[in-house]
Amino acid sequence: MKKFPVAKPFIDQNDISEVVKVMKSGVLSLGPKYIKFENDIAKYAGTKYACAVSNGTCGLHLAVKALNLRPGDEVITSPFSFISSSNCLLFERVVPKFVDIQETTFNMDPAYLEKSLTKKTKAILVVHIFGQSADMTEITRFAKRHNLRIIEDSCESLGSTYKEKMTGTIGDVGVYAFYPNKQMTTGEGGILVTNSKKIRDMCVSLRNQGRNTRNDWLVHERMGYNYRIDEMSASLGVTQLKKLNWMINEKRKIASWYSAALGAHPSIRVPVIGAKRTHSWFVYVIRLINGSRDAVMEKLETEHISTKPYLPVIHLQPFMKKKFGYRPGSFPIAEKISSQTLALPFYIGLTRADVAYISKKIINATEKYD
Repeated sequence: MKKFPVAKPFIDQNDISEVVKVMKSGVLSLGPKYIKFENDIAKYAGTKYACAVSNGTCGLHLAVKALNLRPGDEVITSPFSFISSSNCLLFERVVPKFVDIQETTFNMDPAYLEKSLTKKTKAILVVHIFGQSADMTEITRFAKRHNLRIIEDSCESLGSTYKEKMTGTIGDVGVYAFYPNKQMTTGEGGILVTNSKKIRDMCVSLRNQGRNTRNDWLVHERMGYNYRIDEMSASLGVTQLKKLNWMINEKRKIASWYSAALGAHPSIRVPVIGAKRTHSWFVYVIRLINGSRDAVMEKLETEHISTKPYLPVIHLQPFMKKKFGYRPGSFPIAEKISSQTLALPFYIGLTRADVAYISKKIINATEKYD
């Protein structure tokens, strides 16, 4: 029986050949590839600068550092996200202040921003979830009114746009990530994009043990980290980026097959794309609104169809409940969505017949609970 994982990367022979060339060169770190990768990403995103790092979490951490956020400062963010978008704040003892989400796009709801604002609020960390932008018009307007900085966690949304502008390029600094399940991969890896030379220079220094921007090897101007990206990963990024638009379009095609197959079912809600946005499809996530999510997952697993409950809410993670005292009901919309959402097999190589088969199995498993 054919098995369907949730995700897998698309790697072709050119990706492999270019990585092998780097390995044969003997220059495995701090060579020409990471510089080319940075230049290529900056050109793709439409920013002046990019700073490649070892993963998206490191990129978010450096963004927090570069904006000079300090212990006790508060940053408004979303509870419906991967844990990194809060951990990057906690690393610096900055307090995440969650706001609930929109039930349609699963992104931060700007209507709740005012309630979370205090004298300690310094920034908004916007999470563009699953491959589409949050409502940046309202968020940017609120940030300007209250003199707040904006970090865009675009780790799941490379290639998506809001009003024809790339996510990650609207605020002060944005971060993309390249884990193997993302729109493109470098294995591990991440990159910051910004139009601020000050932010870029700080991130370049911090990722490289706090060395100065002249890269004097044993001169450390500040405490830094080893957040560098290696040359093999950067090389893979260069070749992957060349086919990124094609890969996104392939994912869009697969998403359209799923939506056509599942969209009419009364107990299933397929993804909704917000106004003036394009979707770059990190994952394809449905909602099962009849309370059958976990049972359906178990049934699909017996059919060799892997799924994931995307995503558990951050504020109800064990250490977050212990640290901040959160309880169920704190952010009811995010909690409801979290209990219903299910990520389906979604990767280049799935055929229309595969999607039809998976969709049929989902409908069969769901109808038992209708």
